[in-house]
Amino acid sequence: MDQNQLAVTEHVSADVFHQILELAITGRNPLSGAKTIAKQHLEKAGESESAIRTLVTQHLALAGGQGFATNWGGFLVSIVTIPANIAAAAFVQARMVSGIAHLRGYELHDPRVRTAILMCMLGPKSGPSLVAKGVLPSSPLAVATAPVFDAQLDGAVARVLMERAFSSVSGKRMGVMLAKRVPLVGGGVGAAVDAWTAHTIAQHALDELPSRRPRR
Repeated sequence: MDQNQLAVTEHVSADVFHQILELAITGRNPLSGAKTIAKQHLEKAGESESAIRTLVTQHLALAGGQGFATNWGGFLVSIVTIPANIAAAAFVQARMVSGIAHLRGYELHDPRVRTAILMCMLGPKSGPSLVAKGVLPSSPLAVATAPVFDAQLDGAVARVLMERAFSSVSGKRMGVMLAKRVPLVGGGVGAAVDAWTAHTIAQHALDELPSRRPRR
């Protein structure tokens, strides 16, 4: 993390990811929450797994749409006080994973489930690596169904997310700078990175949060 990033993070608490997750779950005009979005997809699809597929597709399109950060970035920043590109990407990821969790039968108001959602947002590489190092105790599923809520774990996950968010922005900017040397490529690099990141997080959530709904 460079000096500019450090200067920003000194004034931004990792608790910002709890604010983003709350917004992603409950929504606030003009942004619909995860339960509302999930219900819309379920009504159209007729069953939960089909609804999850269309919900994920919608959010991958949002993640890859540069206009999302432009249109809603100012609104998000006014709430969570972090750069628009971080806020927009984190909101899309949080609402997508929350929607998956809801459609698979997890209670979104349960703090254990919320920690598990944040863990899924770490992605398929960071999460298992942190478990192996002992930073995280276990998988998102184990945390979501644990006997008690672990506030220290929840805070630790939020801090890791904050560090990863600023690191990813730095890496993305470097990629855009390099791509600007290639005609017709530079403008799409940021969108491609965000869409691919959202895709890997969606797949991670699908793998880590199996359905808890009774089979028919």
